Amino acid sequence: MPDGSNMTKANASIKTAPRVRMLNAYVHDISMDELVADFDEGLLLTLHVDMAMKLQQDPEFHAIIDQFDVITCDSQIMYFATKFLGTPVQERVSGSDYFPRFYMHHKDNPDMTLFMLGGKPGIAERAQKNVNAKVGRDFIVGTYAPSFDFENTPGEIDAMIDAVNASGATALLVGLGGGRQEKFIIKYRDRMPGVKLWLPLGGTIDYESGTFERPPKWITESGFEWLYRLVKEPRARFHRYVVHEPPFLWAILKQRLGWYRDPFG
Repeated sequence: MPDGSNMTKANASIKTAPRVRMLNAYVHDISMDELVADFDEGLLLTLHVDMAMKLQQDPEFHAIIDQFDVITCDSQIMYFATKFLGTPVQERVSGSDYFPRFYMHHKDNPDMTLFMLGGKPGIAERAQKNVNAKVGRDFIVGTYAPSFDFENTPGEIDAMIDAVNASGATALLVGLGGGRQEKFIIKYRDRMPGVKLWLPLGGTIDYESGTFERPPKWITESGFEWLYRLVKEPRARFHRYVVHEPPFLWAILKQRLGWYRDPFG
């Protein structure tokens, strides 16, 4: 975890939450209510199955995990896994459920404004319009849809950072894909000093724009949201749910039996 100089007063009430081991990472045992009420500054990571499996293969991603102040259990399958491991967390705290709670919690807080970095062209703007209508003010103060290969596009990273800084936003939602968005935050956060809250929540841009419908609650709670998304977006979701999910379940079984070994440990 970050040292005291990086720990905010909000984090101070959350940092004592128990850590629940999840393969070569962990999640904090916190509730949605705690996260919404007590986390106004710092770095959030919402851990789901696809991300957990990337942590088995990507040493650069694994090396930055401890720099995030709060790591939540963003998966019903992962929530069931904590029970199977004998270390259950209170509840699933997903980014897509958290974000609407977050912006409505700060509805009347003028000190909290957000920049949306990510999504396809036009999608973040639709999300901005929808969210600001719900909040009743300019809560989202800017958007930027980077090219897919922005890392290799001369000047684009500078343009992204300049847009965030010019907006005056105090929170940044980064939607660049699991692992990629977290690395971006760690690498460039020092160049955006006005941002106090970092939210790598890429999928929420599509939800808030209305371009992708959330499944019924009973589907999510039964652990079949992955199937719902796979049917809706087979090409986009195949690798995440068909390639990564079975190996994740096998890895969890190995952890339960004491056979799991951290590939970078």
